[in-house]
Amino acid sequence: MPSPRVSLITAVYDPPADAFEDTIASVLAQSYGDWEWILSDDRSPASWVLPRLRELAAKEPRVRVVERAENGGIVAASNSSLAEASGELVALLDHDDVLAPNALAKMVNAYDQYDDLDYAYSDQDLMSEAGELREAYFKPDWSPERLRHHNYCTHFSMFRRSLVEEVGGFRDGFDGSQDHDLLLRVSERARRITHVSGVLYHWRQVPGSAAADNQAKPYAWDAGVRAVQEHLDRVGIPATASRGVSPGLYRVEREPDLDTSVSVIIPTIGTSAIVWGERRAMVVETVRSVIASTKHRDVEFVIVYDTPTPEPVLDALRAIEGADIKLVEFTEKFSFSAKCNVGAAHARGDVLLFLNDDMEAYSEGVIEQLIAPLREPDVGMTGPKLLFEDLRIQHAGLVYGSGTITHAYYRSRPEERGNHGELHINRETSALTGACVAMRREVFFDAGGFSERLPINYNDVDLSLKVRRSLGLRLVWLHDVVLFHFESISRDNAVHDWEKDLINNRWGNYMEVRERYSNGVR
Repeated sequence: MPSPRVSLITAVYDPPADAFEDTIASVLAQSYGDWEWILSDDRSPASWVLPRLRELAAKEPRVRVVERAENGGIVAASNSSLAEASGELVALLDHDDVLAPNALAKMVNAYDQYDDLDYAYSDQDLMSEAGELREAYFKPDWSPERLRHHNYCTHFSMFRRSLVEEVGGFRDGFDGSQDHDLLLRVSERARRITHVSGVLYHWRQVPGSAAADNQAKPYAWDAGVRAVQEHLDRVGIPATASRGVSPGLYRVEREPDLDTSVSVIIPTIGTSAIVWGERRAMVVETVRSVIASTKHRDVEFVIVYDTPTPEPVLDALRAIEGADIKLVEFTEKFSFSAKCNVGAAHARGDVLLFLNDDMEAYSEGVIEQLIAPLREPDVGMTGPKLLFEDLRIQHAGLVYGSGTITHAYYRSRPEERGNHGELHINRETSALTGACVAMRREVFFDAGGFSERLPINYNDVDLSLKVRRSLGLRLVWLHDVVLFHFESISRDNAVHDWEKDLINNRWGNYMEVRERYSNGVR
């Protein structure tokens, strides 16, 4: 079967002359030859633009020029190019950016591998006005939750043309975020989406461009909010989109889930410790803080306690006003995994929320916000942001692969932005910590629960990978659900080689497999 033709579509409006020549040269230098380039001039005022386009088309038969009768903006001009496209695939190229010589070849190769591929995106970097390359952006694999918070895919994007036409092409009213809006609509119907690794697109930084200044186009930020909101409405996620912490980032606030029955499962031995200068019975204050932070109407606490747990701690738990407390004694040798599994066996909730006993809720609505994404059938687990006592980050998702198993952004300050805003957006992650994780009951049991072969460490990584890789469900980290985690108060956190060996043998050596959901990983 022959490889497909690619239609490059470009809206042209007064590009910098030197930059535009670089764009032309990069297209003509493509190693893949079956392409057409459709440039729509949107009534550029500069006198040189249209003659240069006509000259280019006269010399290169694969180039076609659309001469628009009136200026209509980037959406109208892009649609003019799209209307003339004949290729099976459509790729987006701005009038001042540069393609790597193998850009089309690598993207088409992905389509050749998968008959059902409908959208592919590559890595990118920035190009200065002087042509210097910088700030390579190595992107995560397909992450729909992240896309709702940030158009991380951007350049280089290649679509199956029939699907672009099916969803209506570029839409009026979304100028500045027209690509994000298109991608959201395409993603709702795409059969397969893939990330083609490698920097294939050089995004030019010129004065007034979003690449040079993310404050340059405030209208684009508002258009992006509308694009995300309409996407949420179309796919039936009850949520409100708004501006995030900086241009190009968005916030999605789901309606809280106040009614799904929840069992909060807490393993404990009744440890006491000093926190912020005061001694506390850790599990008691954990339960109290969660109750104080939630308005959920159907919550039980399943406390799985070791036999040595002090009786005054159990009495204090029984005495917590308004709490549905179920105490389950655990008489075996310590095993975090076994204790969690016992708690799940005694739980009645449709959602299971596993929680360490050394926690304190910081944000409001911890339970209802944490479980809200679980109403979406392709979400398998959710986890929050966890902070140390000194406000530094303990957990922002777990990284598995590319040489490490670790907490992302460990000990970063919470106000830090993270790579392309990762600390301030909800996003998919490779794994979540068992210190606080929520999942539907059936997902937990379908995954086989916590592996009791891993009684202390990596049981959460193993469960996460079972849910993500065996069941094919997404793991979502929620940046605005926040708890304190007074880590290591309850137990020793030493990791043994045999634990690493077991997880490596089961899921692939973390030194060799690729971490899929973090920015900046090759």
